[in-house]
Amino acid sequence: MAGEDRVLAGGAKYIDFRTDPSRYKHWKLDVAGDVATLTMDVDENGGLFEGYQLKLNSYDLGVDIELADAVQRLRFEHPEVKVVVLRSGKNRVFCAGANIRMLAGSTHAHKVNFCKFTNETRNGIEDSSENSGQRFITVVNGTAAGGGYELALATDHIIMADDGSAAVALPEVPLLAVLPGTGGLTRVVDKRKVRRDHADFFCTIEEGIKGKRAVAWRLVDEIAPNSKLEAKIAERASAFAAKSARKGNGKGIELSPLERTVDDSGLRYRFVTVDINREQRIATISIAAPDAAPPADIDGVIAQGASFWPLQVARELDDAILHLRINELGIAMLVFKSHGEAANVLACDALLEANKDHWLVNEIRHYWKRVLKRIDVTSRTLVTLVEPGSCFVGTLAELVFAADRSYMLIGSRQGDNRPPPQIVLSAMNFGPYPMSHGLTRLESRFQADPADLDRAREKMGEALDAEAAQQLGLVTFALDDIDWDDEVRVFFEERASFSPDGLTGMEANLRFVGPETMESKIFARLTAWQNWIFQRPNAVGEEGALRRYGTGQKAQFDMTRV
Repeated sequence: MAGEDRVLAGGAKYIDFRTDPSRYKHWKLDVAGDVATLTMDVDENGGLFEGYQLKLNSYDLGVDIELADAVQRLRFEHPEVKVVVLRSGKNRVFCAGANIRMLAGSTHAHKVNFCKFTNETRNGIEDSSENSGQRFITVVNGTAAGGGYELALATDHIIMADDGSAAVALPEVPLLAVLPGTGGLTRVVDKRKVRRDHADFFCTIEEGIKGKRAVAWRLVDEIAPNSKLEAKIAERASAFAAKSARKGNGKGIELSPLERTVDDSGLRYRFVTVDINREQRIATISIAAPDAAPPADIDGVIAQGASFWPLQVARELDDAILHLRINELGIAMLVFKSHGEAANVLACDALLEANKDHWLVNEIRHYWKRVLKRIDVTSRTLVTLVEPGSCFVGTLAELVFAADRSYMLIGSRQGDNRPPPQIVLSAMNFGPYPMSHGLTRLESRFQADPADLDRAREKMGEALDAEAAQQLGLVTFALDDIDWDDEVRVFFEERASFSPDGLTGMEANLRFVGPETMESKIFARLTAWQNWIFQRPNAVGEEGALRRYGTGQKAQFDMTRV
């Protein structure tokens, strides 16, 4: 595939997030009726980088890229699947968690982006359980430590072998001087409702907890001797399938390979284009509207499959964001633009709304929700420019509301015969795409006065010019042709001069207002602490726990509590 073997500036390895089951090294996907089995059988020598082996089903980003792909394919390609069983292909070990030597040898940026993607993958499993009716069962046949137990925590039900050796553990604090990096602390107390004092004990021991105590403390749901384990798995899978709300019928749609070209200037997909200006540290993401109106009915959507515009654009935008996150670390700002026939975008939205109870449309809507969430938690300044010829309407208007700043031109530009920009709101802006904290982007925007949200809702379907959009609070600034170039240029230059660390902290705090959910806690509170700890000498210094793990030398800590 284009770009797959590229080497980035400074010799860093290019990472491609595109894969499919024929290329998996670490997972096996089997489907039998309404039950799918995802078997984790990590290739020890199949790591993304040199210098470590993925022993004991430990994992790196490559393992999680495959898992994310499998979970996505189960939703789109297998509407018949109601239960997914996660289990290990190795004896007496489920998963030893994130590979420690990989973490010790990684840059800070890679560690953080690895944890972020892994968090998103775990959240995707929970989203599938909640919104697709695909319930997940984990079978712990041995040790489930660190990220291995965190993977189990993301599922609905944990069955552990009662054989005297199988155990669950979160040993990061005593062993590595870091935190469980993919939601473990939060899910233990917020999802599984483990008592705080029990959780404190559990998270500060190396050996983990097994057997009846693991059940009593709510760390797992049930245990079974090896002689009865398979029968127990079948019994639970059958019970979960019977209660599933999965409405899929007929054949799924194939998520065909995503066509993309990569060069030094950016990325090119069918509808999404990314232009990279490394000198200015800006990536401009342009989204094209569909060339024609959508199919008249759901049968037409199924016939188009993965090429149906809303699904294809979501896949392209998702891949572009992941690429920029991990392969373009010098980029400070993502600038969103759009172009094309706005009426075709709105027609797609209307089709998605009218058929929202259909399993495929449900999956597309929830996929857009997840893509927008991925944008929300991306550590880049987000800017949207609403210019002549743009189509920021309905679903695409969410990119205006997701931005840290948005600028909209008043009228036309001299010498430009394209129509003046307009924003049109649709039903998609009022519910289907909540952020991680449970509010829509418009609800977050108008937290001071809910009447502002009502005023926006009353304008649904109306074409709003720049002055009307600014008056309703939908854009940050409406500028005329005289001021546009200078105002945008000054903002770009000023933003690029600020500390990336300061901006990351500021933007992450300002984007999520109001309530907290388990998901927002994982991405905000937990991620912020882990980001800090990953830079502390106690963890990553020459005498820190991550560096000295496995050497026989004891870590030396700065014992100052701060």
